[in-house]
Amino acid sequence: MHTTALIGQSIGVPEGISPAASIGLLLAGIVGGEIDDGDIAMEVENIGGGHRERLELRRVLGRLHGELSRLRRREHELTVLFASARELAESRDRDTVLTRLVSRAHEMMGSDVTYLSEFDPQTCELHVRKSVGAVTHGFQHLRVPPGMGLASGVVASRTAQWTHRYGDYACDPHDRAIDEAVAAEGIVSILGVPLLADRAVLGVLFAATRYEHVFTAEEIALLSALADHASVVVRTAEIRELLQESEQHTRQALTRLSERLRADDRANAVHQQLIQTVLVGGGFPDVARTMAGALGRTITIVDPELKTTAQSGSTPVPDGPLGYSATVRSALERSRTSGRCVLLPDTGSPVEAVAAITAGAGYFGALLLGHGKPALRPQDATTIERAAQVCALLTLQHNAADEAYRRTRAELVGDLLDTAPERRHDLERRLRYHGITLANLNTVVALVLPPEIRATAMRHLAARYPDGTLVAEIAGTIVVVTHSHTPLASGADIRTALIENLGTPVLAIVPPRSHDPEELPVAFEAALRTVRLLDALRVTDAVVDTAEYEIFSILFAHDPRGLHRFIAASIGPVLDYDAAHNTDLTATLRAFVGNGASPAKTARALGYHPNTILQRLDRIRALLGADWRSDQRLFRISTAVRLDELRHLNGRTHETGYGESPHQSLR
Repeated sequence: MHTTALIGQSIGVPEGISPAASIGLLLAGIVGGEIDDGDIAMEVENIGGGHRERLELRRVLGRLHGELSRLRRREHELTVLFASARELAESRDRDTVLTRLVSRAHEMMGSDVTYLSEFDPQTCELHVRKSVGAVTHGFQHLRVPPGMGLASGVVASRTAQWTHRYGDYACDPHDRAIDEAVAAEGIVSILGVPLLADRAVLGVLFAATRYEHVFTAEEIALLSALADHASVVVRTAEIRELLQESEQHTRQALTRLSERLRADDRANAVHQQLIQTVLVGGGFPDVARTMAGALGRTITIVDPELKTTAQSGSTPVPDGPLGYSATVRSALERSRTSGRCVLLPDTGSPVEAVAAITAGAGYFGALLLGHGKPALRPQDATTIERAAQVCALLTLQHNAADEAYRRTRAELVGDLLDTAPERRHDLERRLRYHGITLANLNTVVALVLPPEIRATAMRHLAARYPDGTLVAEIAGTIVVVTHSHTPLASGADIRTALIENLGTPVLAIVPPRSHDPEELPVAFEAALRTVRLLDALRVTDAVVDTAEYEIFSILFAHDPRGLHRFIAASIGPVLDYDAAHNTDLTATLRAFVGNGASPAKTARALGYHPNTILQRLDRIRALLGADWRSDQRLFRISTAVRLDELRHLNGRTHETGYGESPHQSLR
């Protein structure tokens, strides 16, 4: 009885209840797990005693049974967690450990479906990585968009989130696809806990049931502990992968550094050779030979028009009959924009790489490399770019020399076309120094082009006519002074060459041939007057003889823009009538004044019946007045008609075999 009393006291039996031997046996059964909660009530009834005493004893024993059950469950959970921690320390396979963790969570939580979703920080999506108990394919591969469902609530709050009825969950927006997947799986209650590492979300561990269930604090704590283990697995694997990548990158960097040092030594040697080429006055062929020896490839240096300037070995064959392929041209444009060497894709082109020759905004051509071995390395690209820079330096040197030469020749042209005696002093000797005989110069050609292409046009002319010809820009006009037996034909030839190479309209103005060098300034002044006249008439594309327009250029030299007012005052009513009625009385008037004011000749020239011409002349009389055929009026009208014709000169060429003259009837 004494022992039984002590046992009763130890379990908190209230004072006044007489303990019996059966109480000790009952306690032993509870501790040993042989008596469950349902058996306690029956055993207490068998002990006897008062009703209040039995109720109190039953309450105390029930509490003891519940505490022992909780401790046993906690012991089991801790055992599983320790086992999980041990596997975590021993295993190196992230997928294996995560699979076991999800399986243990499934077993310990007693859930129907347990799954782990991984968080993508780039897209903020969650996608199922591991699952146990899921039976539908859609749920096993479920992706949760950002901000949707309970999963996004876990990510946003970084705390556990749960619901005992998912259909009623309203804390976060629902996604139709997610709702359909959950319904197909039959899930009702869901608990989700975050996988965290330094407050960064790695994923979410879920436990779900197919019946309505209220998750307890112990269940939430248990799933959270397993989620912490999963976080350690994921973070450890990431760190291990980073360490492996770092080790691999370190080895690769060491290898690359060694190769880079060797390549830099070779590149420095080549660069020294290229600099020496510049210092000793070498040219593009020396650069091509040096690069070919260093890279084991055919090197071709081309100008901006892709014409070969220098080469080593055989020139790369153009990809087509029209020159280098579109692939080569595209790569060259990229190199020109970036200033870098550009490798071409292996498309069968004989060109493997290109490097544009540039200096600031200036573009001077390119280096083209053929195929060869070994393969080009990044350091080789730097060497090629250095070679392009050396070529740019050579080009600037040559351009500076050429510019000085052109400046000298431009001064000669300015002196040659000036009437001031002090500028023409010693002109013959200075011209002879440039290989030009003053007495041979008899032709002046003035060329009108847009300002932005004048320098290019002058370089082209200097290259095309190197001997016995002077080229300069004076008063916004390119002037060519040369020797020619047929000046107009020479002007047409120069204009055609410029149009073919520049693709732009060119106005060429050619005075008559000078019989003495002293007449050249007069010819040039006539050309300038014609330039001003045609500029006022907006003529930009033709070759003309100043003799054809001399009277007009003299009449309107003081006010070139005033000729439009003169035309309007003289024949404006006829022009307005044609524009309003879609007629061509102007053509009839032009033929009339060009055929000596004879209606019969006009009819024959136009191929009409004389009565038709008379009717048209009556209409003109009505427009211009009854005295329009008087000598003074007809002279003014004739002049205005010719000037109006000049306004439509663009694209037409003077006669002498280069096209029908628009002024044939005006002579």
